[in-house]
Amino acid sequence: MTIPNTIAIVTDAWFPQVNGVVRTLSRTKQELEHRGHRVEVISPEGYRSVPCPTYPEIRLALFAARSVKQRLTALKPDAVHIATEGPLGLAARRWCRKNRLPFTTSYHTRFPEYVRLRVPIPVSWSYAFLKWFHGPAHRMLVATQSMENELIEWGFSNIGRWSRGVDLDLFQTNPDRETPKTPVLLYVGRVAPEKNIGAFLDTPCEGIKRVVG
Repeated sequence: MTIPNTIAIVTDAWFPQVNGVVRTLSRTKQELEHRGHRVEVISPEGYRSVPCPTYPEIRLALFAARSVKQRLTALKPDAVHIATEGPLGLAARRWCRKNRLPFTTSYHTRFPEYVRLRVPIPVSWSYAFLKWFHGPAHRMLVATQSMENELIEWGFSNIGRWSRGVDLDLFQTNPDRETPKTPVLLYVGRVAPEKNIGAFLDTPCEGIKRVVG
């Protein structure tokens, strides 16, 4: 029998955005609640916010630190997961550190490379910030082996794997479908410079390449 827990998920990325972070967190919330846990999401909803430079779909909450502190104090969570390194994530990290509550974080995109493509900030500076932010976490969760390998090369050590699943109710194999004679290579994700889709398109190989964004 699962003992119900109260879990706080703190994220600067949430609905109505459509991206991998929101999809992952909303599905995680759904599954945890299905198992009987109470999940509270602290997101930019309800706060004054401004669009994130170069990624306006993400709203950055303004003057939210005190409210985040009050909400977490009232919630008394058994576990805190901090999904993003924005204003809400920073406020939650500060609260956890002050109250000596272990927390987990996650790393969803190549943030230093994303920043470097838009402003002339050395990648090493951004990785230094990430080490500071994620270093105290019980685990810094990543989705893939390749991302884990990259972070280890940059000196991260508290990494845990958080792989993604497939909704088998939605995606099913069709045994009657004819296998294509030409290989099809597929990219599915946000179409943005840091995703390095150009490398995918430039790679010499047989078959048809498709980009779904």
